Amino acid sequence: MTPSSLTEFFAASAGVAGALIGLLFVAVSVVHDRLTADEAEQVHRIRADAALTAFSNALSVALIALIPGHTLGWTSVIVGVLGVIFVVASLLSVTRVRKTQPSSPRDSTFLIVMAVIFGVELVAGVRLLSHAHDASAADWIAGMVVASFFVGIGRSWELIGGPTIGLASEVTATVRQRRRNSR
Repeated sequence: MTPSSLTEFFAASAGVAGALIGLLFVAVSVVHDRLTADEAEQVHRIRADAALTAFSNALSVALIALIPGHTLGWTSVIVGVLGVIFVVASLLSVTRVRKTQPSSPRDSTFLIVMAVIFGVELVAGVRLLSHAHDASAADWIAGMVVASFFVGIGRSWELIGGPTIGLASEVTATVRQRRRNSR
């Protein structure tokens, strides 16, 4: 059972997930050629799949959580297992094309974060199956729905080629620029 304290959260999450999936379809249509061309980089395909997987995870959990009498435990176990399978397949895909299409460590980091999200969902789902009223496990699942949104948004941003400004890259660029200017 879904704790009544989370009903509004899951209702809002279902709406957000649906909207984000719709926007993702628009983004994929914009970058369609980059994803389907013969010379398309596998990393772009994985980014698109990762975003859809993250948003679908959130949508599935939220919708099932809203059905009276359905257990959040089984849903979390199923999406957790499917998510881990997706991460393993994606890591195998990145490894397979590594020589011809190098990817950044950021791409692998996102996949590891997704593995953690799905792993936590899986464990929390098992806890709910063994203790149906474990509010802590349900809270963890709700937290993983939020985390899925952030991962999906990040992957979508990278998919469309949005700019990335990070502390490490900016410090490195500043140091390099100062070295060039001092010569």
